[in-house]
Amino acid sequence: MRCYQIQIPLARARGLGSARSGASQWWAQRVTAIALVPLTIWFVVSIVPLMAAGHQAFLDWRGSRINVVLLTLFVPMLFYHMALGLQVIAEDYLRRESTKITAKISIQLACLTLTIASIVAILR
Repeated sequence: MRCYQIQIPLARARGLGSARSGASQWWAQRVTAIALVPLTIWFVVSIVPLMAAGHQAFLDWRGSRINVVLLTLFVPMLFYHMALGLQVIAEDYLRRESTKITAKISIQLACLTLTIASIVAILR
Protein backbone atom coordinates (compact mmCIF):
# COMPACT_ATOMS: atom_id res chain seq x y z
CA MET A 1 0.00 0.00 0.00
CA ARG A 2 1.38 3.36 -1.00
CA CYS A 3 0.95 6.44 1.15
CA TYR A 4 0.33 9.62 -0.83
CA GLN A 5 1.43 12.91 0.58
CA ILE A 6 -0.67 15.96 -0.11
CA GLN A 7 1.46 18.96 -1.02
CA ILE A 8 0.36 22.43 -0.17
CA PRO A 9 1.68 25.34 -2.29
CA LEU A 10 4.29 26.21 0.35
CA ALA A 11 5.71 22.68 0.25
CA ARG A 12 5.99 22.84 -3.55
CA ALA A 13 7.78 26.18 -3.35
CA ARG A 14 10.40 25.06 -0.83
CA GLY A 15 13.89 24.94 -2.24
CA LEU A 16 13.09 27.43 -5.00
CA GLY A 17 14.77 30.35 -3.25
CA SER A 18 14.12 32.62 -0.33
CA ALA A 19 11.39 35.19 -0.61
CA ARG A 20 13.57 37.61 1.35
CA SER A 21 16.86 37.17 -0.51
CA GLY A 22 16.44 40.21 -2.74
CA ALA A 23 15.02 42.64 -0.19
CA SER A 24 18.31 44.36 0.60
CA GLN A 25 19.13 44.73 -3.09
CA TRP A 26 15.63 46.09 -3.75
CA TRP A 27 16.03 48.67 -0.97
CA ALA A 28 19.52 49.64 -2.13
CA GLN A 29 18.21 50.26 -5.62
CA ARG A 30 15.37 52.43 -4.32
CA VAL A 31 17.61 54.42 -1.98
CA THR A 32 20.17 55.10 -4.71
CA ALA A 33 17.40 56.08 -7.11
CA ILE A 34 16.03 58.60 -4.61
CA ALA A 35 19.50 59.98 -3.90
CA LEU A 36 20.24 60.24 -7.62
CA VAL A 37 17.23 62.48 -8.29
CA PRO A 38 18.64 65.68 -6.73
CA LEU A 39 22.19 64.83 -7.79
CA THR A 40 21.11 64.33 -11.41
CA ILE A 41 19.14 67.58 -11.38
CA TRP A 42 22.18 69.40 -9.97
CA PHE A 43 24.45 67.79 -12.56
CA VAL A 44 22.26 68.63 -15.56
CA VAL A 45 21.53 72.19 -14.37
CA SER A 46 25.21 72.90 -13.78
CA ILE A 47 26.56 71.21 -16.92
CA VAL A 48 24.14 72.61 -19.52
CA PRO A 49 25.49 76.20 -19.28
CA LEU A 50 29.02 74.85 -19.63
CA MET A 51 28.23 73.35 -23.03
CA ALA A 52 28.33 76.78 -24.63
CA ALA A 53 31.29 77.95 -22.54
CA GLY A 54 34.91 77.23 -23.20
CA HIS A 55 37.36 74.82 -21.66
CA GLN A 56 38.48 77.34 -19.04
CA ALA A 57 34.90 77.71 -17.78
CA PHE A 58 34.74 73.95 -17.28
CA LEU A 59 38.06 73.95 -15.43
CA ASP A 60 36.77 76.75 -13.18
CA TRP A 61 33.57 74.78 -12.56
CA ARG A 62 35.52 71.66 -11.74
CA GLY A 63 37.80 73.66 -9.46
CA SER A 64 34.91 74.46 -7.13
CA ARG A 65 35.03 72.29 -4.01
CA ILE A 66 31.26 71.85 -3.83
CA ASN A 67 31.20 70.57 -7.41
CA VAL A 68 34.02 68.12 -6.66
CA VAL A 69 32.18 66.84 -3.58
CA LEU A 70 28.87 66.47 -5.41
CA LEU A 71 30.53 64.75 -8.37
CA THR A 72 32.33 62.40 -5.99
CA LEU A 73 28.93 61.49 -4.51
CA PHE A 74 27.15 61.32 -7.86
CA VAL A 75 29.51 59.01 -9.76
CA PRO A 76 29.78 56.09 -7.31
CA MET A 77 26.06 56.20 -6.60
CA LEU A 78 25.32 56.21 -10.33
CA PHE A 79 27.55 53.20 -11.02
CA TYR A 80 26.28 51.32 -7.95
CA HIS A 81 22.69 51.88 -9.06
CA MET A 82 23.62 50.73 -12.55
CA ALA A 83 25.32 47.59 -11.18
CA LEU A 84 22.23 46.71 -9.12
CA GLY A 85 19.97 47.07 -12.15
CA LEU A 86 22.23 45.06 -14.44
CA GLN A 87 22.52 42.30 -11.83
CA VAL A 88 18.74 41.99 -11.68
CA ILE A 89 18.63 41.71 -15.46
CA ALA A 90 21.34 39.03 -15.42
CA GLU A 91 19.53 37.07 -12.69
CA ASP A 92 16.18 37.28 -14.45
CA TYR A 93 17.16 36.56 -18.05
CA LEU A 94 20.22 34.33 -17.99
CA ARG A 95 19.40 30.63 -17.65
CA ARG A 96 22.69 28.89 -16.91
CA GLU A 97 24.07 29.42 -13.41
CA SER A 98 27.66 29.69 -14.66
CA THR A 99 26.64 32.43 -17.10
CA LYS A 100 24.82 34.30 -14.32
CA ILE A 101 27.83 34.17 -12.03
CA THR A 102 30.19 35.28 -14.81
CA ALA A 103 27.88 38.14 -15.78
CA LYS A 104 27.45 39.31 -12.19
CA ILE A 105 31.20 39.28 -11.54
CA SER A 106 31.84 41.12 -14.82
CA ILE A 107 29.21 43.73 -13.97
CA GLN A 108 30.70 44.30 -10.51
CA LEU A 109 34.26 44.58 -11.84
CA ALA A 110 33.27 46.90 -14.69
CA CYS A 111 31.29 49.21 -12.42
CA LEU A 112 34.06 49.25 -9.80
CA THR A 113 36.66 50.04 -12.47
CA LEU A 114 34.53 52.85 -13.91
CA THR A 115 33.90 54.27 -10.44
CA ILE A 116 37.59 54.32 -9.54
CA ALA A 117 38.59 55.78 -12.90
CA SER A 118 35.93 58.48 -12.61
CA ILE A 119 36.90 59.46 -9.06
CA VAL A 120 40.58 59.63 -10.03
CA ALA A 121 39.63 61.86 -12.98
CA ILE A 122 37.52 64.10 -10.75
CA LEU A 123 40.22 64.50 -8.12
CA ARG A 124 43.04 65.25 -10.57
